[in-house]
Amino acid sequence: MSDINLARRAPQRPYRNGPRFRMARTVVALMLREIATTYGRSAGGYVWALLEPILGVALLSIIFSMAFREPSLGTNFPLFYATGFLPFAMFNDLTNKVAASVRYSRPFLAYPSVTFMDAMLARVILNALTHTTVIAIVLSGIFIIFQLPVVVDMMSIFECLVMTTILAVGVGTCNCYLMTAFPLYERAWGIATRPLFLMSGVFFLYDQMPAKAQDFLWYNPILHCVGLMRRGIYPTYDATYVSPGYVFGISIVLIVFGLLMLVRNYRNLMER
Repeated sequence: MSDINLARRAPQRPYRNGPRFRMARTVVALMLREIATTYGRSAGGYVWALLEPILGVALLSIIFSMAFREPSLGTNFPLFYATGFLPFAMFNDLTNKVAASVRYSRPFLAYPSVTFMDAMLARVILNALTHTTVIAIVLSGIFIIFQLPVVVDMMSIFECLVMTTILAVGVGTCNCYLMTAFPLYERAWGIATRPLFLMSGVFFLYDQMPAKAQDFLWYNPILHCVGLMRRGIYPTYDATYVSPGYVFGISIVLIVFGLLMLVRNYRNLMER
């Protein structure tokens, strides 16, 4: 009887341990798939991921250096616009990637072991790490090329990256449901968010805006992410208007709402 019991118990060990790592294996597999499809199997895809923000920062620096003698903060145009453009680009790209996660991984979601949470986590982790690496390379390159003194607050920079990621996940989760359930919403969202680039403090400091504009723009959570990044790069910039609690609060509410809508309507969305 003891041998029979041991024989029965032996096959159960892999089954017990399997689900514990199933989600991790699925997320890693989806990440590898996106690396192959988005960035290609060569280094060229990642080179473009690095060149795109560099070209964006360079273009802003050239244009505004012709109109102004100095940027709104500091004396280096590339550094000022990099601290505004890079967090905004991270938020924008992560939001779009999370919003399209269900449609992007639809063929794999037919398998019982793959859920929409796996697809979303894979895209968040991969693209957050990619943008973090790009930000580190671009800012380090600016400091080295222009021989600027490196006095940065790493905690503020880290908090900015976390805050931007969570905000993007919250907005992207809600958009994931809305864009999948209502295809026209994607166009409406694209039109409505075009002014965000001008309203997020990329070009000018929040402190230098008119009082009426400050009262309105303070409720833009991306503005807080940009301000926190500049606080981390410029030691003399306090950015007292930044409220991490406000951004995290909005992000959590959006994540909870988006996940509830996806869980309740997941089957219907898969049939569209």
